Amino acid sequence: MTKVIFLGTPEFSATVLRGLLKEGYDVIAAVTQPDKPVGRKQKLQKSPVKLIAEEENIKLYQPAKLPGSPEVEELKELKADLIITAAYGQFLPTSFLNSAKVAAINVHGSLLPKYRGGAPIQWSLLNGDKETGITIMYMVKGMDAGDIISQEKLPISKDDDNGSLFEKLAIVGRELLLDTIPKILSNDITPIKQDPDKVVFSPNISKEQEKIDFTKSAQQVFNQIRALSPDPGAWTMLDGQRTKLYKTEVVDIDTDQDVGTVYDLGKKKLIIVAGDKNGVSIKKIQPAGKKEMDIANYMNGLGKNLEKGQQVINEK
Repeated sequence: MTKVIFLGTPEFSATVLRGLLKEGYDVIAAVTQPDKPVGRKQKLQKSPVKLIAEEENIKLYQPAKLPGSPEVEELKELKADLIITAAYGQFLPTSFLNSAKVAAINVHGSLLPKYRGGAPIQWSLLNGDKETGITIMYMVKGMDAGDIISQEKLPISKDDDNGSLFEKLAIVGRELLLDTIPKILSNDITPIKQDPDKVVFSPNISKEQEKIDFTKSAQQVFNQIRALSPDPGAWTMLDGQRTKLYKTEVVDIDTDQDVGTVYDLGKKKLIIVAGDKNGVSIKKIQPAGKKEMDIANYMNGLGKNLEKGQQVINEK
């Protein structure tokens, strides 16, 4: 039976891990990030991979920093056939990668060499791409720089956001990995080197990028909001309150109003003027201290104070 060390953290990783277990691979260890404080009470939350490891009695490792840790030395001694990573979130020491008897491989959420780095799915949405995909690649010292083993494309729907695309790509990644592993084990592959001239990086989203910039075009604002929905959420100031926007639409409008002002509003609508003088129609919203709600609920409550022409951009 093929012995696997699996490294991953979010639900994307958990989907891949469940597939490996269902297919009968012997996952001898799982490595995930330390429990993370979340919410107002900062309660520690286990990662989805940790929950599976506990359910399946898989030996679990959670080093704050894997390189140079006692845990990585112990993992090397396990002599796994395959080391498989999927959205783990840390760099892996070369000595650890080299400890795999057959290969160390990664399930990456883009069509490499485009979008190397920690946020490929968000950047594909930010840039308004029409398609993305999964790459199975060899792990090397450089970030996401290894030879490509297999790839599969996935169209990006106009209704996709970060959450839905993560879910779709996790399933594609799981199936592509399960299809690729037997070929790796039988050496029935022809790896492809990445073209250095086509490398694009996708660094983690910064706090500054979470703030909505209505001076950009309506399409860019739309892309920013869906790239950050549902987590961490893009925000603006509405009526003096920090407010997250989760779902919007681009609408054609004819106006000479200032950018970042309320163009139109009603019981079921709220439209903001963007930098190209097109409109951003808000569909789902979360005011500070409240739960996510549709625009009708907002306009029938907190949104009643808004007026046409009111500036929503607030630098405070």
